[in-house]
Amino acid sequence: MCGIIGYIGERNCIPILISGLKRLEYRGYDSAGIGVLSDAESVIVKKPGKVSSLEEKVELLNLSSNVGIGHTRWATHGLPNEINAHPHSNQNGTISLIHNGIIENYQTLKKGLQKLGYNFISETDSEVLPHLIDNFISRGHSLLKSVRLALSEVEGTYGIAVIYSGEPDKIVVARKGSPLIIGIGSDENFVASDVSAILAHTKQVVYLEDNEIAEVFRDHFNAKTISDDEIEKEVHEISMSLEEIDKGGYPHFMLKEIMEQPESVRNSMRGRILLEEGNVKLGGLAEVADRLAKSKRIIISACGTSWHAGLVGEYMIEQYAKIPTEVEYASEFRYRNPIINPDDSVFFISQSGETADTLAALKEAKNNGALALGICNVVGSSIARESIAGVYTHAGPEIGVASTKAFTSQLVVLALITLLISRKRGMSLEEGKKIAEELNSIPEKINLILSKNDEIKNIAEKYCNVKNFLYLGRGYNFPVALEGALKLKEISYIHAEGYPAAEMKHGPIALIDDNMPVVFIAPKDSIYDKVISNIEEVRARGGNIIAIVTEKDENMNRLVDHSIKIPDTIPMLMPILASIPLQLLAYHIAVKKGLNVDQPRNLAKSVTVE
Repeated sequence: MCGIIGYIGERNCIPILISGLKRLEYRGYDSAGIGVLSDAESVIVKKPGKVSSLEEKVELLNLSSNVGIGHTRWATHGLPNEINAHPHSNQNGTISLIHNGIIENYQTLKKGLQKLGYNFISETDSEVLPHLIDNFISRGHSLLKSVRLALSEVEGTYGIAVIYSGEPDKIVVARKGSPLIIGIGSDENFVASDVSAILAHTKQVVYLEDNEIAEVFRDHFNAKTISDDEIEKEVHEISMSLEEIDKGGYPHFMLKEIMEQPESVRNSMRGRILLEEGNVKLGGLAEVADRLAKSKRIIISACGTSWHAGLVGEYMIEQYAKIPTEVEYASEFRYRNPIINPDDSVFFISQSGETADTLAALKEAKNNGALALGICNVVGSSIARESIAGVYTHAGPEIGVASTKAFTSQLVVLALITLLISRKRGMSLEEGKKIAEELNSIPEKINLILSKNDEIKNIAEKYCNVKNFLYLGRGYNFPVALEGALKLKEISYIHAEGYPAAEMKHGPIALIDDNMPVVFIAPKDSIYDKVISNIEEVRARGGNIIAIVTEKDENMNRLVDHSIKIPDTIPMLMPILASIPLQLLAYHIAVKKGLNVDQPRNLAKSVTVE
C-alpha cells in the first residue's frame, strides 16, 4: 500500500526521490516524506497530504544529497499527520527509516525500549524500528548487523529502507511480506517497492525475497538472509516502458485503462488460442495441466475485484469442466482452518501479485500439499514467484486504483483455463472451437461498447446526486452486479449493493422507490424471462431502471428508463462485455461529482497489509 523509493549514487537524490514518489501516488497514500544524508547530517522532511506539498517544502530548504530514501504512507497506526509520516528516526537523529507493513508485536517492543530510556513521539508501529536498530548500534554493531538483529525480534511484515549518518555510503533494505526491489544503475543504485518508481532510471532489477536483507552501495550491493547467510541474486530485465504508466492524453488513468481494454484483452489471449484445435496453450501451466485436469476440487482465492472474477471462474469451470469449484475470500481462507487436500488445485488471483492476504493463503495451500497456482498481472511479483505454476494476465500496468482492465483480463484468463481443463476432460472439438472463436471476437465487441461512451456519460449525469444504487444480475451476471456496485462505491462514494436478481424480494425490494436507481444486467439468455419479471417488480414500485441488454433486444425499451446495448456472446464471456458499461457509468458519475477517480479516498492499489 505504502510506497518506498531510495537512491545512492553521484547525482542529487532529491529530484529522483520526489519524482519516484509521484510515480507511486497511484498506490494510495495520505502523507509523504524523504530522509537524506547531507554534509554527514541526517535530514528528514515530511508532510501530510500530496507529494506536491512535500515538494514545495523541500524546495524551500535547498537540499542536496547523494543518498536518500522517500516514502508515501497509507495510515494503519495513527492519524495521517506529519508526526506519523515516514521516515522515522532514532532520538539523536542519526537513523532515518521507512517501513511498509505492520509490526504486530510493536507494543511489546515499545515497552521494552521505553524501559531503556527511548522516547516515542508518533502513534505508529514503525517507530519502534529505528529505536531498536539504534539500541544495537549503541552496542558497537554495524548498521547491517543492527538491522538484522532488530528484525530477528520483530513479528509481522516489513519492507524497510534505512540510512545512517555513521555509515553514509549505503542504504540497508530488508523484506518480509512486503515487496522490495533493488534497481541497478551505472555508478548508482535504487531501491523501491514498485518498479514504476525507478523505471525512468533503470530496467535492471533484483527482487528481494522474504527474510532477505541487503546493503546497497553506489556501485554494488550485498545480499544475505536475515540469519546471515550469503546469497546470490539474479538481475531481471523489466519489459515495461515509461509510456505505459503515463496518461496518454486522457484526463484520468481510469478512463485510459477502460479504453485500453480491447488491447489488454487481446494481449491476455495473444499466442494462447489454438483456433483449429479448439484449445489453448498456456505455457505457465504446461507442466501441471494434467494434474490440474484431474483435480477432485478447485478452489479460487482472491480479494475485492479479483474475488468477483473468481466467482465468474467458478461458474465457467463447473459448467464446462464439471469440477466442483469454490471461491474463498483470501482474508478468510487462511484463518478458518480450511480443508485442503493434495488432489485440490487452488488458484490465487491478484492484480498486483502482492496482496498480503492472498499471498498468505497461497503459502497455506502449498503447506497442505495442494497445487497452488497464481493468476496475476505483475511479472516477478511475490505471488508469481511463490506459486507452483500460473498464468500472467498481461493486461499492462494499471495505475487507477479502481481495477478495470485487470478485471476483464482476469476473466479472459479464467476462460482460457476453463477451456484448457475442459478439453482435457472430454469437451468436444466443436464446442472448444466455438468458445475459442468467441474469445477471439471479444476485443472488437469491446470496441463497440466503448463507442457508446457519450451515451453512458449522459445517463451518468442524471444520477450523480443519488444516495444509493442497486445492481442486479443472475447466473454469470450476478458477479458483474457485485463488481458494478463495487466500482461505484470505490470512486463515487455512493452506497451501492450488488445482489442476485431473484434475491431482491428477500429484502432489498423494501428500499425501492422513485429515488432508487436499479441497474439490471439483462442479456438475452436462458434466464432472461426471469430477469424481466424482476424488472417488472421494480417498475411497479417506481424504481429508475438502467439495463445492460444485448443488441437486438427491442422489448426492453418499454420496460426501462435507460438501456445500454452491448454485443451478444456466449454466457460465459458475457461478464467481460457487461462489466465495461458499468465501469464507464461509475467513472462518469464520479467525474461529474468532481472526485479524484484515480486516487479515491482511503483506498490503496496494492493492499500489502492485512
